[in-house]
Amino acid sequence: MDRQQQYVLRTVDERDIGFVRLWFTDVLGSLKSVAVTESEVEGAFAEGIGFDGSAVDGFARVQESDMLARPDASTFQVLPWKEGSPGVARMFCDIYRPEGEPFAADPRQVLKRNLSKASQMGFTFYVHPEIEFFLFKGADDPTPLDRGGYFDLTPNEIQSDFRRQAITMLEKMGISVEYSHHEVAPSQHEIDLRYADALTMADNIMTYRHVIKQTAMRLGVHASFMPKPLTGEWGSAMHTHLSLFDGDSNAFYDPDDPYRLSETAKHFTAGLLRHAREITAVTCQWVNSYKRLVPGYEAPVFISWGRHNRSSLIRIPQYKPTKAASTRVEYRAPDPACNPYLAFSVLLAAGLKGIEEGYELPPEAEDNIYEMTEAERRAAGITSLPASLDQALSVMEESELVAEALGEHVFDYFLRNKWQEWEEYRSQVTPFELERYLPTL
Repeated sequence: MDRQQQYVLRTVDERDIGFVRLWFTDVLGSLKSVAVTESEVEGAFAEGIGFDGSAVDGFARVQESDMLARPDASTFQVLPWKEGSPGVARMFCDIYRPEGEPFAADPRQVLKRNLSKASQMGFTFYVHPEIEFFLFKGADDPTPLDRGGYFDLTPNEIQSDFRRQAITMLEKMGISVEYSHHEVAPSQHEIDLRYADALTMADNIMTYRHVIKQTAMRLGVHASFMPKPLTGEWGSAMHTHLSLFDGDSNAFYDPDDPYRLSETAKHFTAGLLRHAREITAVTCQWVNSYKRLVPGYEAPVFISWGRHNRSSLIRIPQYKPTKAASTRVEYRAPDPACNPYLAFSVLLAAGLKGIEEGYELPPEAEDNIYEMTEAERRAAGITSLPASLDQALSVMEESELVAEALGEHVFDYFLRNKWQEWEEYRSQVTPFELERYLPTL
């Protein structure tokens, strides 16, 4: 037993922790949990906790269903909203087969495999997400709680208490928050997490979504990470800042370059651009995701890059141009409902491919792309992201890069599940159709 596991057992005893929840995610990014009593934690470290993998979306067929969840002691945290005694804590798990090998369909293992490739190339992958979400009156009542806009200080007491309580909860769980504010749409909020290595951040995002929903529920409202819940308003994004470090040095920084971008950063960015269409089904994985990706709401529809240009898919932030550690690229397509383990995997795979193949970075897009004509965009070599889930899946199906990044099992299941979602969606008769066509056709 290593020191981290010994620390967990000691903390469980000293802080009267009665239950430890073991967390993992399915392929679609839903959080799963099994609770063990304090007396079973040591056994969970030694042997894992068995469960039926065939009952978890995307994991295994019935004939190969036995799985083991093995807790990662470094992720141990006490759940601050579970007050009183005995206390409750959580740990994230890696999933293994009974024979002892890592389970290929575990999203956390998928990300670990891609991070291992980056490590072999000498890099550590860091991410910093800007996570947006809405607060509504209820899960079946998408009525906003305010009419505020970007950075507005709203007098709504529930929302003021909400952000304060949510941030306090996150900080108590060791998740550093950089800042928070009201976003553009009514009752839309953003709480940004301080950058961390990709695996830690994926765990943090899963915790974040749970904390946000728990805090909202305690205040009698509903938090939603649905990408586009309100017609005519901005959707919720998860703009994701990416960087590679070589030891303590930011591999993206070059003080002698006009953009302060190293050749590594340029190749990485070029990889993201070239493979953007292929990875969109993973970064924007729901039918509703594509209601956000439309012109007019500062959504990243067009595949281009720029320093100050928020109409581009990739932006190079210029907040602190002389600070080496702050140099990064901002990929603006992901939404907060994606599976972060898989999204970070394909983003990293695309960037590393650009480095391996020496992709050339195309010219910067300096004009507002939304105001360009189709002919002007075509002349500039600017293409678009897929406009719907079925388009994104069609591109993903042909992608060797995504198949390799996700692994055969996850790649196949993800496509099957999402094609089914699309078929169910396109067979529905919507209120829009009834309102427009029923009276006249």
